Amino acid sequence: MRVLLVEDEVRLAQNLLEALRETGLAVDHAADGLSGEQLAQQDIYDAIVLDLMLPGKSGLALLRSLRKMGKTTPVLILTAQEGKSSIVELLNAGADDYLSKPFDLGELIARVKALIRRGKGIADPVLRVADVEINSLRQSAQRGGQLLDLSPTEYRILEYLMHRPRAVVSKRELLEHLYDYDWEHHSNVIEAHVSNLRRKLDAGGAEPLIETLRQRGYRLRTMKGPA
Repeated sequence: MRVLLVEDEVRLAQNLLEALRETGLAVDHAADGLSGEQLAQQDIYDAIVLDLMLPGKSGLALLRSLRKMGKTTPVLILTAQEGKSSIVELLNAGADDYLSKPFDLGELIARVKALIRRGKGIADPVLRVADVEINSLRQSAQRGGQLLDLSPTEYRILEYLMHRPRAVVSKRELLEHLYDYDWEHHSNVIEAHVSNLRRKLDAGGAEPLIETLRQRGYRLRTMKGPA
């Protein structure tokens, strides 16, 4: 999944970037409200972590602007304002959740992932398609009850496909959601990652689950039938 972080405090931003990326998320960063708004207008993010006090344009103004444009990306607000009226104002403006500074990094990560799941209509961290099961909290995957030994990139590809079962997912879409803005150098290896993932999923003669559709992308099958 891909997240946008809009935070101007350098040290806090670095800590958040490292923590979110360590959990397997791709993260882009903007250090002011104007550049954050420019990035947020793109429909490539699964969640936005937005500081309230920003140079250029405030987090509240940015949030209102996004909602006015019809953007529904889940937004988690970081705020030092704990008054009831200010929190009500944030929620009325379209915030999905908020955290008061200082906060625990583990709680932030859990809330971001919960927003992503809810944004995709999935409340349970355990996701099942056919006989494959992933646990987004443990970052683990299994098929037919057998644990799969996946690389971080293979896991992220599988997780994204399982969020969109039976949908055709292009290679570019995978790249946009799995990597941040330095993803260009990954474009020539995505096929290799999918090939390795397919090999591990189908080990032992299991029914193939990932289809390749020529010049279109990939699709995760959800039921038995001809490949």
